[in-house]
Amino acid sequence: MDKIAYDGQTFDMRLFIPLILVLGMGSCSVPEKPIPPVQESHELVVLTRNSPTTYYEDAQGNYAGLEYDLVKLFAQELDVNVRFVVATEFNKIIPALTKQQAHLVAAGLTITPEREKIIRFGPAYQTVQQQIVYNNFTLKPDDIEDLIGKRIEVIAGSSYVERLKQARKTSPKLEWHEVMTMEIEELLEKVANGEVDYSIADSHFVSMTQNFFPDLGVAFNLGKPEQLAWAFPKDVDPSLFAKAQEFFNRIQKDGTLRRLLDRYYGHIARLNRIDVVTFLEKMNSTLPSYRKLFQQAQEITEIDWRLIAALGYQESHWDPLATSPTGVRGLMMLTADTADHLGVSDRLDPKENVPAGASYLLTLKEALPERIPEPDRTWIALAAYNTGMGHLEDARILAQQIKLNPDSWTDLKKALPLLSKTAYHASLKHGYARGGEAVIFVENIRNYYNIMMKFEPAYKSSYPALADTKEEVRLAASPARPNKDAKPKER
Repeated sequence: MDKIAYDGQTFDMRLFIPLILVLGMGSCSVPEKPIPPVQESHELVVLTRNSPTTYYEDAQGNYAGLEYDLVKLFAQELDVNVRFVVATEFNKIIPALTKQQAHLVAAGLTITPEREKIIRFGPAYQTVQQQIVYNNFTLKPDDIEDLIGKRIEVIAGSSYVERLKQARKTSPKLEWHEVMTMEIEELLEKVANGEVDYSIADSHFVSMTQNFFPDLGVAFNLGKPEQLAWAFPKDVDPSLFAKAQEFFNRIQKDGTLRRLLDRYYGHIARLNRIDVVTFLEKMNSTLPSYRKLFQQAQEITEIDWRLIAALGYQESHWDPLATSPTGVRGLMMLTADTADHLGVSDRLDPKENVPAGASYLLTLKEALPERIPEPDRTWIALAAYNTGMGHLEDARILAQQIKLNPDSWTDLKKALPLLSKTAYHASLKHGYARGGEAVIFVENIRNYYNIMMKFEPAYKSSYPALADTKEEVRLAASPARPNKDAKPKER
C-alpha cells in the first residue's frame, strides 16, 4: 500500500524496506541441512525477522533492533562471527529451528505452552501483553463475543493463533483468517484503514504503530501478559544454552538490558493520538514549504534532514514566526545570542533560521566527548539544545554522582529532572533548570523522527563532487558557523 488516508487527507506511505546485510555478510535463505555446532564453525547462525522490534536498517544505514543488538553482544562474548538469516514467513521460523537450521531464534517470540513442547526457550528478557486492536472510528468491542462475525486477521504460526484457539473453547462461533504475511504492521495498517475489523498484536508493537496510524485503537487485552525470549532446539548444545543464560543474567544485572529496552521503547508512548494526528496533518500541509530547507541543512551539517525537521516541529510546529515569552524566535527557536553567534540577521527568516538551528545542533554534538556513541550522542545533544550545554554538563556530573552513566541517554534522562530539585542543583555550577522538560523535548523528537523516517525518504547530497570535503559546501550554504572548539552558548 503506497498511501494512507486520514480525515480526507492522503499521506505518502514509504515503508522501511531494509537491506538484509549484516556484519559484512549478506543474510541468506535458511540452510537446507543442519548446521554444525558453533564451536566447530566459529559462526553463530541466528534466525530472525525484518521488523522494527527485532532487526532493521536505520536511517544511517546501520543495522539496529533489540534482537540485533542482543545477538551482537552475545556473539562478542562467544568470540565468534554471527550470520543473520531473515525468515520470509513467520510460520517457517520454528520449523527451521527444529530442523537445526539455526543455532537460535531471536525474533521476538513469546513463550507459550504449545511452543515449549517442541523448542526450548532461554531466559525471558521482556514482558508484553497481547491486545485486540480496532479502528477508532468504529464501535469498540468489549470482549471476545463482540468479535464474532467480524473480519479478524492474524499472522499464521503466531502465538495470537494459539490464544484465539483457547478463546474459541468458550466462544465456539469465533472465526478468524490466518495470513502468511511476515509482519504484523501490515495487518495493523489494514485495521487502521478499515480493511479489516480486528487484529492482535503485542503491546509494545501496538504502542509503536499507533505513532504511525493514529486511528488504531486498543479494544482490550487478550489473556495474561507473556514473556519474550530466544528459542533454541530441544537438543540444544548444553554449553551454548548455558552461555546464553549467563549472558542474560549479566546484562540484567549490569543494566545493559534496561538501556537497550529504553533505547527502542522508552519513548514510544510519549505522544497521544491528537499529537500524532496533528503531526501527520502538518507533514501534509506545512512540511512541503520547508522540506528543501531542511534538506539543505543536511547538506551543511550531514545530520539527517528528517531529524532536523522533527526538531523544528517540536520547537515551533514549523511556524517561522513563532516567538516564546523568553524571547526565542523562529522555526528553530533561536535566542538572540545564538543567532548573533551564528551570524543570523533575521531569526524570523526560515532561510537563515533553519540552517542556523541545524548548525547549532551539530556544534553541540561535536562538543560532547568523542567516546559517546550514537544514538545517545544525538539524544544528549538535543537535550543540550533545549536546556543549554551548561545544565547538560551539570546533569552529566550529577549522573556520575548517583552512580549512573553520563554517556547514556537512558541514564541521563533520570538525572536531568533532578536539576529542578534544590537538594541536587544547589551544589551544581549552573543551578536550577527544568531538566524534565528537556527529557520530554528529546523523547517527542525521537517519536516525530520515527514518523518522518517512515513516511519521508532519506535525502542524498546533491554535492557529491563539489569539494574535497564538505567544508566548502558548509561555508557556501550556511550562516557563519562557529568554530567547533568554541563553547556553545545556550540557544
